[in-house]
Amino acid sequence: MALTPRKVGIAVAAAVLASLALGFWPAAHRLVFGPDQSAGERLVSGNIEAHESVLSFSAVQAAITRLPFDEGRSVAAGTVLAQVDDSLYRRQLGIDEAALEVARRQADVARSNLAASRSTVASDRLDLAEKRRDLARDAGQFAIGSASRQVYDLGRTAAGQSAAALARDRALLSVARRNVALALANARTAQAKVALDRTTLGYTTLRAPFAGVLAVREAELGEVVGPGVAIYTLDDLDHVWLRAYVNEPDIGRVRLGEPAEITTDAYPDRKFKGRIAFIASQAEFTPKTVQTHAERITLVYRVRIDLENPGHRLLPGMPADARIELLPAAR
Repeated sequence: MALTPRKVGIAVAAAVLASLALGFWPAAHRLVFGPDQSAGERLVSGNIEAHESVLSFSAVQAAITRLPFDEGRSVAAGTVLAQVDDSLYRRQLGIDEAALEVARRQADVARSNLAASRSTVASDRLDLAEKRRDLARDAGQFAIGSASRQVYDLGRTAAGQSAAALARDRALLSVARRNVALALANARTAQAKVALDRTTLGYTTLRAPFAGVLAVREAELGEVVGPGVAIYTLDDLDHVWLRAYVNEPDIGRVRLGEPAEITTDAYPDRKFKGRIAFIASQAEFTPKTVQTHAERITLVYRVRIDLENPGHRLLPGMPADARIELLPAAR
C-alpha cells in the first residue's frame, strides 16, 4: 500500500514524540516521584522544627514599660526582653524591709530581757543560799538557847522569801525565753516576706531563658499584662530537628541513632548531619500536609531526626529532605 504524504508526516511526528518521551522520561519521573533511590536507602521529607517557649510574666500584673526587641531578633540567654512597672512592688519591699528591722530590734530587746532574767535568777540563787546558811546558824543558836525564837523565825521567813523570789524570777526567765523565741520567729517571718518581695520584684523583668530567636512578639509597650499573658515566643535554634515520616514497609530497617544526611532548598549545595532520635511506636495515616518523594501509602511512622545547626541556618517551618540508609531487617 502506498503511503500518502499525510501518513508519512504522522509517522514522523509519532517517532519524534516517542524519542522525546524517552529522553524526558527520567526528568519526568524525578519530577513526579522524586530523585532515584537505591534499594538500600530512602529519601524522606518534612519540615524543620525547634523547641519553642512562650514567655510571660509570673506573679505580677502591671503595664509594660520596656519592650526593646521586635520579631526575628537573635538574643543571648539572660537578655532582658521586657519589663513592667515595678513601683508598687518596690514600695511593698520597702514596707516589709522596715517591718523586718522592727522585728530584729524586738528580738534584740527580748534577748536583753532574757540576759537580765538570767542574772536575776543567778542573784536569787546566791541570796537563797545565804539565807539558808543564816537559817541554819539561827537554828543552831536557838537550839542551845543562844538566840531567841524571834531571831530564828525571822531567819526562816527571810529564807522563804528568798526561795519565793527565786521561783518568781525563774518563771519570768521562762517567759523571757518564750519572748525571745517569739521575736526570732517574727523576725524570720519578716525576713521570708522580704525574700518573697525581692523574688516578686525580680518577676517584673522578663529574661530570655536560653539563646534563640524571637519568633513572635505578642505584646505592646504600655499594655497591662499579668501571669500567663504571652509576651514573646522564643525558638531554640541550637536544638532543631526534622519531623518526617517513613513508610510502613521500611520501618523495620530504620534504627535509633542511625545517621542521616539532610538537604534543603534554601541551601542546595550544603548537607547537614543528623541522627534519628525518635521512632513512633504506632503507625498513623499519612498527614495531608506531608509530601514524600516515594509513592504515598496509607500508613507511615513518624521519625524525628536531630540536626546540627551551625550558624542557625535551619529555621522552623523550613522544608527539608533526609536521606536514610536502610539497614538489614531485624529478625
